[in-house]
Amino acid sequence: MKPSLRFALSFGLTLGFIAPVRAQDVRQKPKLDRLDAERAHVMLREAYTSVKKNYYDPTFRGIDLDARYHEYDTRLNQASSLGDAFRTIAAFLAGFHDSHLFFMPPGRAVKVDPGYRMQMVGERCIVTRVRPETDAAHKLKPGDQIVQFAGYNVGISDLHDIEYAFHLLSPSSIDKLSVQTPDGHRMAVTINNTVTPLKHSLDISNQSDRGDLLLQRESDEDLSRERFVETPQAFFWKMSQFRASPGVVNGIFEIASKYPAIVLDLRGNPGGYIDTLQHIVGHLFPHDVKISDRIGRKESKPQLAKAEKTPYTGKVVVLIDSKSASSSELFARVMQLEHRGTVIGDASAGAVMEARHFSVEAGAESVIFYGFSVTDANLIMADGKSLEGEGVHPDETVLPTAEDLAAGRDPVMARASELVGSKLDPVSAAKLFPFEWPKL
Repeated sequence: MKPSLRFALSFGLTLGFIAPVRAQDVRQKPKLDRLDAERAHVMLREAYTSVKKNYYDPTFRGIDLDARYHEYDTRLNQASSLGDAFRTIAAFLAGFHDSHLFFMPPGRAVKVDPGYRMQMVGERCIVTRVRPETDAAHKLKPGDQIVQFAGYNVGISDLHDIEYAFHLLSPSSIDKLSVQTPDGHRMAVTINNTVTPLKHSLDISNQSDRGDLLLQRESDEDLSRERFVETPQAFFWKMSQFRASPGVVNGIFEIASKYPAIVLDLRGNPGGYIDTLQHIVGHLFPHDVKISDRIGRKESKPQLAKAEKTPYTGKVVVLIDSKSASSSELFARVMQLEHRGTVIGDASAGAVMEARHFSVEAGAESVIFYGFSVTDANLIMADGKSLEGEGVHPDETVLPTAEDLAAGRDPVMARASELVGSKLDPVSAAKLFPFEWPKL
């Protein structure tokens, strides 16, 4: 019986079934040459240093940090590929079991897209989207349940680790799945992922490379832009990340103030800036609100949202799901604790700490980028509890069925619209904020 993927990541076991890919031959397993080996040891040392200097818990959750570093530095000597090396560095941090402590590896020479999206819906991992004109489109449908991924069972505690290991640390040209269709049929499926060659490195002195970086940034920003729809009964706001500037937030609430209700869709929102969170909360209360107590290494202090002069006083409905994380969860829980709004949907991710991102540029003119997220504070809510590992449980659980996903229906948004008197049917509700695929 295979160990769980979380066990494998935490203890640095070799996941031999992952085949790292290169642009010139997706079947070739690269060797770890001397330069790559040296860089891997440097990356691990930087991970160790970042944790030692910045981790919020000076006891490192009871881990002997120095001993753990030397153990994993020795393990790096056995790495035979970049995938092995990256998994070892990731495993060094994964042993802390902290959602905001992780390794962000350098980009590879290829971009890999599986052509489908999966997420936990209730206690099942469900295919939610399939990109047209991909291999996945011929083999998967929205509503299919992914029972196993590469031989590992997929449950609530596994999906994040699976996506991190297989789609970020060591992307492969194929995904091997065990799928159950809505009618109960079980089948093995091999997805041929879309593999797009990229440059091995970027020359920042080259105008073309600088332009590529800017185009990618613009594409990412477009996908995460604020979207909203105005109806007579309510202002519907799709917030993809907590990254909006104060000016943008002020402008949105100026429009929203004309409507008796706000439906704020935080499904899939991974979080973002605490400043954005504070600014939005400040627009919804006539008084200052404590979001949480920030428990850092050296000090503890409350995180407060200052009330705006003319706060929004209408009804608020918040939508969350299993991919709503961090600031999304803090916001939803504040709305519950302060009895300010109704939270509907699915239980959230339970990934609620505060972290700093440490970015590293290696090289002179030809640069590779990587980094680390290091938790620098735990966040305790007004009820004295942390959301880490627990998440937010909605006031009203509303889950899409396999049939809803297959038919393009959104019963969660439909229920939200009903609560604010708009009464959209599930098909119309799904069209408010159409899903947008990133460019290949």
